[in-house]
Amino acid sequence: MTNAFQRRRQLITLLAASAGLSACGGGTAATSPVGSTPVSTPVSTPVSTTPVSTPPVAAPAPVTPAIAKSAKRGVAYDLASTADLGALSAGVSWWYNWGSKPGVDAKVDALKSSYQMDYLPMLWDENSNTSAMTSYLLANPGIKYLLLMNEPNLTDQANLSPAAAAALWPAYEAIAKASGVKLVGPAITWGTLANYSDPVVWMDAFIAAYQGANGGRAPQIDYLAFHWYDYGLAGQLDRLLKYGKPFWVTEMANWHSQNDGAQIDTLAKQKAQMTALVALCEGRADVFRYAWFIGRMSPDPHFTSLLGASGQLSELGQLYLSLPYVN
Repeated sequence: MTNAFQRRRQLITLLAASAGLSACGGGTAATSPVGSTPVSTPVSTPVSTTPVSTPPVAAPAPVTPAIAKSAKRGVAYDLASTADLGALSAGVSWWYNWGSKPGVDAKVDALKSSYQMDYLPMLWDENSNTSAMTSYLLANPGIKYLLLMNEPNLTDQANLSPAAAAALWPAYEAIAKASGVKLVGPAITWGTLANYSDPVVWMDAFIAAYQGANGGRAPQIDYLAFHWYDYGLAGQLDRLLKYGKPFWVTEMANWHSQNDGAQIDTLAKQKAQMTALVALCEGRADVFRYAWFIGRMSPDPHFTSLLGASGQLSELGQLYLSLPYVN
């Protein structure tokens, strides 16, 4: 594994720890198959010359104008400050931090109202507290999606065999039934789990194991998640069409690092790759959501940070918010 991907995992571990999470997240391409002003309600003047006491009329609450932006576009990062949320809110509609609650100290509905961005929680593995997640979702009905199993076929991520994942899945289905959320996952990629490095091989075995344990019934997968850090995203998604599910590309960037002339080692190259990846995801009807990795990291050898100083967009971040979209 390259030093860049090791740094990436270490970064996500730190992000998860800073948010007080029990698990960390991330992905890899280990194999590269190349507000309006409040308006007071007018009060009519009485015709009588006798003074009349008029009860005060409360002005309506301010209404935040809708922001024109892509409903698909998100970011994979622990946005733990309102400054960073404000910087991204003009062009990003959702985010997640690989954990079960947002790092910023505010309620999810307040964040949605202020920034028009949705926070989405994630559950990982057998250590996940499904009861607590059900309670959290019921207390936050604005959350409509639950992310699941971050890279199960990576040994330093969710690290789940297909059989182990299949055994856990009914608990996630129970959460969906109780709360009404849609299930997004597993978040597969090319991994390091013995015999299951290929995400298609892992998925086939996962579905077979689930059906074998549940009378032939297929698992509830409302959206299939995928991570990619190289050229060729379209071909990777095409391989997954066999599952008949819309996609969430919950981590993407181009970290191609082989010394073959195609390595991403300048901001200009990453900007070109971002433009292409966003156009692909916006243009494909089967891609329901996508998230750029990452908000901020240092060092940043592939120039993927959307944020610079607190509350400030990087040059790449400015591009991300400005790219065309199709809603």
